Amino acid sequence: MTRTYATRTRAARPETSTVRHVDLDPRDAELIDVLVRRVLRDHGSSTAPALLAGAAGLAHRLPARLVEEVREFRLAESAAAVVLHGLRVDDREIGPTPLTWRGAVDPARTAPYETYLVLVAGLLGDVFGWSTLQDGRLVHDVLPIPSEATEQSGHGTVELAWHTEDGFHPHRCDYLLLLGLRNRLGTPTTLAAVDDVAPALRNRPELWESRFLIRPDNEHLNRARTLAAGTRAGTALQRMHDDPEPCPVLFGHPDSPYLRIDPAFMTARPGDPEAAAALAALVRALDAALTPVPLDPGDLLVVDNYRAVHGRSAFRARYDGTDRWLKKVVVTRDLRRSRAIRDAAHERVLR
Repeated sequence: MTRTYATRTRAARPETSTVRHVDLDPRDAELIDVLVRRVLRDHGSSTAPALLAGAAGLAHRLPARLVEEVREFRLAESAAAVVLHGLRVDDREIGPTPLTWRGAVDPARTAPYETYLVLVAGLLGDVFGWSTLQDGRLVHDVLPIPSEATEQSGHGTVELAWHTEDGFHPHRCDYLLLLGLRNRLGTPTTLAAVDDVAPALRNRPELWESRFLIRPDNEHLNRARTLAAGTRAGTALQRMHDDPEPCPVLFGHPDSPYLRIDPAFMTARPGDPEAAAALAALVRALDAALTPVPLDPGDLLVVDNYRAVHGRSAFRARYDGTDRWLKKVVVTRDLRRSRAIRDAAHERVLR
């Protein structure tokens, strides 16, 4: 079988405290390709229950360097994000970029790449999904949709404001993984880390106190409103919108804080100008720290959702099958925390 691999045009990749870049050896890329296709053949689907349950063990068959880099990232928190470069994506195999996440002509075309995503995720924790996003699918398609061009979501083409992934929710992910399949224009994902903010700002007491409100983003909320009346997810999301629980922006260790922020859907509590000023100062600092990270085909970005925010630059979509296309999963280190909103202990969809 002849494969056609996408051409890569690399910009400079300076190492920062925010992003670590790891280039896999071409031999490792070949090993990965063989492994994921074998695993997929054995399990039949990238999200088969047996594959998800065994992902942590199967992932240790990945190249040793990859395993060690991801393990170090998870345990030492040595960077806010890591990019694994080197997986080869067959541009013909994946087919045209769909016009909607429901629109892939043959989902089997991208199943090997989804399997790679699931295996790497297994080194970090458990993949999960939301009933209010992409019908509860565990692997999402991030691509432009004509009817959502102006939305603040992965399906828009306007600038996606940086944010904590699902920052409004107490069971938001620990890690976000984005795998590039196609990126003709080199449109960058944008990242900034809380570590890049000056200690004097991180030490502002207002940011550590429950003086802020985060509401659900439009993608979650719009889907929740289409669910049957009285469903658990619809009711919970509407309550979070109408009466959000106050929360801090910073938490964890004072010398190395974690972050929970989504400026597009977040305010200080009414009548709290000190908190509003602290939030505005933090937003300006993170704006100044933003780093562009274009994801070429085969690049896998892993974001620590407690230490970094992410967004995306604006771009012009053609809607002709050549547009930017990523695969996405979210990962929790402790699936048990969300048991109250999952139908069974082994289920992975939060409702």
